[in-house]
Amino acid sequence: MAPEQMADGPETGTVPPPAGPATPAGAPSPGIAAAPAGATLPPPRPLDAIDQDILQMLQADGRASIRSVAERVHVSRANAYARINRLIEDGVIRGFGARVDHERAGQGTSAYITLKIVQNSWRTVREQLRLLPGASHIALVGGDFDVLLLVHTPDNRALREVVLTRLQAIPEVLSTRTLLVFEEEDLEPQG
Repeated sequence: MAPEQMADGPETGTVPPPAGPATPAGAPSPGIAAAPAGATLPPPRPLDAIDQDILQMLQADGRASIRSVAERVHVSRANAYARINRLIEDGVIRGFGARVDHERAGQGTSAYITLKIVQNSWRTVREQLRLLPGASHIALVGGDFDVLLLVHTPDNRALREVVLTRLQAIPEVLSTRTLLVFEEEDLEPQG
């Protein structure tokens, strides 16, 4: 699909994808009308079977055209376009992106890092973790540790820099444990 087609609306029938490079995990993609940082989203609306089918299709192929989405879920193109826009405005769809093979993209070392942090410091720590090179996923969790962080780095030396220099420099981080990933597979959405 040509880039000039992708930014169009229901007339040409394509879902508008993000413009520019990939964004950090959890951030809305550029080109997507997302709520400004700190803005409150409307309360969640129940999703009907058509909305669920649209989500499943777009998870499998974020570049699916409005026409193909409409045909697959048996609604008009205008209805499909309106539903997708509502899903974006409601924050159900946070953006569109590419699934990347990190090893082929030069990020051959991956690790999950668990962190114990100072109580009530999650927001401060999260903001600092977002700035880490290669940070891909950040989660506040319950259990033996407080935070689970996934990073992708070019090699073990870069991973060592992230863990021993960058993470240990965050005052609220009490301890870390690094779990090196030997092999990984992203589960593809069924579409």
